[in-house]
Amino acid sequence: MNIRANARTVAVLGPTNTGKTHYAIERMLAHRTGVIGLPLRLLAREVYDRILALRGPDCVALVTGEERIVPDRTQYWVCTVEAMPIEIGADFVAVDEIQLCADPDRGHVFTDRLLHARGLHETLFMGSDTMRSAIAALVPGVQFQRRERLSQLTYSGSRKISRMPPRSAIVGFSVENVYAIAELIRRQKGGCAVVMGALSPRTRNAQVALYQNGDVDFLVATDAIGMGLNLDIKHVAFSATHKFDGHRMRPLNPDELAQIAGRAGRYQTSGSFGVTGEARPLADEVISAIENHEFLPVRKLQWRNGRLEFGTVARLIASLEHQTQNEWLTRARDADDLTALKTLVAQPETLDRLTSPRDVRLLWDVCRIPDFRGISAAEHAGLLARVFEFLQGSGRIAPDWLARNIQRIDRTDGDIDALSRRLAYIRTWTYITQRKGWVDDEKHWRAASRAVEDRLSDALHDRLTQRFVDRRTSVLMRRLKQKESLVADVNDKGEVTVEGELIGRLEGFRFRQDKTDSPDEAKTLRQASISALVPLFHLRADKFYNAPDTEFDFTEQGGLMWGDTAVGKLVKGDDPMRPQITAFVDDEAGHDVAEKVRRRLQHFMDRKIAALFEPLLNMSRDETLSGLARGVAFQLVEAMGVIPREQIAQDIKALDQDARGMLRKHGVRFGQYTVFLPLLLKPAPTRLRLVLKSLAEGLDEFPESPPAGLVTIPHLSEIPSAHYSMSGYRPAGARAIRIDMLERLADLLRGCDSRAGFEATPDMLSITGTTLEQFADMMQGLGYAAEKGERPKVKAEPVQPPVDSTADAPEAPAAEDTAASAPADADIPDAPAAADADTPAAEPKGADKPEDQIELFYTFTWAPRPRRDARPARKPQQADARGDQRKGQGQKPKTGKPKGKKPENKPRDYSAGPRKSDRIDPDNPFAAALMGLKTKG
Repeated sequence: MNIRANARTVAVLGPTNTGKTHYAIERMLAHRTGVIGLPLRLLAREVYDRILALRGPDCVALVTGEERIVPDRTQYWVCTVEAMPIEIGADFVAVDEIQLCADPDRGHVFTDRLLHARGLHETLFMGSDTMRSAIAALVPGVQFQRRERLSQLTYSGSRKISRMPPRSAIVGFSVENVYAIAELIRRQKGGCAVVMGALSPRTRNAQVALYQNGDVDFLVATDAIGMGLNLDIKHVAFSATHKFDGHRMRPLNPDELAQIAGRAGRYQTSGSFGVTGEARPLADEVISAIENHEFLPVRKLQWRNGRLEFGTVARLIASLEHQTQNEWLTRARDADDLTALKTLVAQPETLDRLTSPRDVRLLWDVCRIPDFRGISAAEHAGLLARVFEFLQGSGRIAPDWLARNIQRIDRTDGDIDALSRRLAYIRTWTYITQRKGWVDDEKHWRAASRAVEDRLSDALHDRLTQRFVDRRTSVLMRRLKQKESLVADVNDKGEVTVEGELIGRLEGFRFRQDKTDSPDEAKTLRQASISALVPLFHLRADKFYNAPDTEFDFTEQGGLMWGDTAVGKLVKGDDPMRPQITAFVDDEAGHDVAEKVRRRLQHFMDRKIAALFEPLLNMSRDETLSGLARGVAFQLVEAMGVIPREQIAQDIKALDQDARGMLRKHGVRFGQYTVFLPLLLKPAPTRLRLVLKSLAEGLDEFPESPPAGLVTIPHLSEIPSAHYSMSGYRPAGARAIRIDMLERLADLLRGCDSRAGFEATPDMLSITGTTLEQFADMMQGLGYAAEKGERPKVKAEPVQPPVDSTADAPEAPAAEDTAASAPADADIPDAPAAADADTPAAEPKGADKPEDQIELFYTFTWAPRPRRDARPARKPQQADARGDQRKGQGQKPKTGKPKGKKPENKPRDYSAGPRKSDRIDPDNPFAAALMGLKTKG
């Protein structure tokens, strides 16, 4: 391997939580190729996943003792330190946790990487500052980078487990101790996750996820958490400060305590450490050393000769036991692989098989199979001897023998201890199947062993969870103490479940919790559920804000709907045309969610009003309107496009033709009974007008919008007349007629002789959509007398069925004003009259033959009833066919048929002025037509 002359070697040293590993990943990705060695398979998998997300699966490899993922175009290798391919000549090489060079068991592997692993362009060693002197002495030309901890670490003394704060890790150093603490936390806190070095990586990942996801707030672990695992821990408590290291019980050194305590506080979040249970408080000097990261430097590194000789087994053992003369290095004690080698060569049957250096190398490779089972050295050696026998004989392990061993382990029954033993066994077979050339069909056996390991790992995780986690209690505790969680699930029906438990329903942005047995449980359930739903509220608020207007609607009572769900309501604002919004959002969802929902609903209503009331808004913004025309426009805007004419009769009569024309440009129609904008009589604007007017008037119950397309509707006495006007109808007898159709009827009545009397025509019945009896009642409601009569029936002309041309289509252009004082200025529609009523005419029942049938008819004459309001007597007005003119003064003429002899119909000179008998009845809106008829006569 040709290392470049300008290649640099850097030691990045500092305490935990300084971002050393993150820095190494960045540096590796800056090169074309790279290898990074990590102390744990779990940490290697974490780094692999991070690089995989950045660069994709085609260029990243993962190589550990039990897992091998190597794509064809690998550029970056993520490995355990033992599995690093240092011979490939990568541009970049990094080794993490380099202080493990001093570890009695694995230290010699890290020391070998420190002495020999180099990148062509750059080499990084990351670890504790205690390695500075050793690295400076052993690595020529090395550069140092000191990195400070990103957060503060402080000692908090001794605490009982019952008083342990959330997001705490309690550390024990034996399986029995870990299980006992975990059981205590389950009873007092609802549960905990368990992390031990003996667990498989998949089980450890699942348990870590249980804690990281917030399903539990506590973690019980061995010192395995000190090796680079990035966990969200705020406090670390030691239940003991002594451990059995495989040979003796010894106290933990300050730097070892610091390595574990440093897991508390990640990134810029400060952490704390202390003791619990039977552990004695730490000495002041130990506390000071941990808080200030000041430890004794490493003076000796574990070393084993890496230049092995395979000529004979004796030479191999001698090379492994070779001593070093370097003052910084000390020969490591016999590792498991060397112990296994000595055990095997002591067996004659194995020694007889060693006939060449190739056999010696093969035996050494077999001896490097880790003793995951940990039963006894003799039993492990027996397994290795059997594997060596297969490989040295046929070159492959027998498939049937391998299958039997794997199948015997493939069981997921039993307790935690049984599953842990099986996992240790299968890890051995997983390691064996990962060796290249040891088995036929490597892909199959690797997948088979991995599948068994995964099943056992999942089963062990389930057993640990069942034993040490009270699901419901744990979930509720988490909801009370954790504000960010994604565990809550909502189905299509809005049912909210947490870990499979139904806790309530989500209706829009309001949570309706499930019924509980006690008030305390209900309170806890409410608090926990809302806490779990907070992230979902935010996600739903984002979806809500981006939803199109077509998904929203308002109800006739002012409610605001998102699909079928109520999400708010309209409330009265300062401007009737711009109501305010009250969003239905739980307080626990937060102000941001509530404000986002309110803003979106406000945008919807603003656009809805702008679209449906566009003619009205355009008129209100027209600066060319002035004087009385602007006043009329203002009143129309206040009335939302529909105002009875009698309310503004004086203003209308005072308008000149230019002012009327300007208002007509905005679609205003000056009807006989109503001044209105036809476009605002459509169903959608009518529905909106009812809601807005009801809000403005402070009604407790809003009137319902009439069904679309109906010309007449029942007139109910308990409903105020103003509600009919808001709906676009005018009461007339037992029914109310739509105001635009009433104006069309007025156009027809204008040509009738209301003094002499007239009958209903088919066009009148068609426009109103009524029967003759209904029409007679309606006419009486409009101020006419209806005299009923009978006569022989004559063949009637067919009547066209009523069609409502205004329900969904714009009105016809405005014609002339139909005011009583100005008949020539009435709005006369060009479109054909339409209605939606029943049979247009009624026939008497019981007639058998046409010549024997008789029919009913009504003769209508103008006979207005006295006004209900006690207004002062108004001066009578007189009009001609050319417009409004105020002439003379007189009293209101009597209604009904004139008494005495009917005068002869002689021509009269109208130039001499009106006679008293010719004065127009101010309460008869159709009297102007009579004047026109007399003029023609």
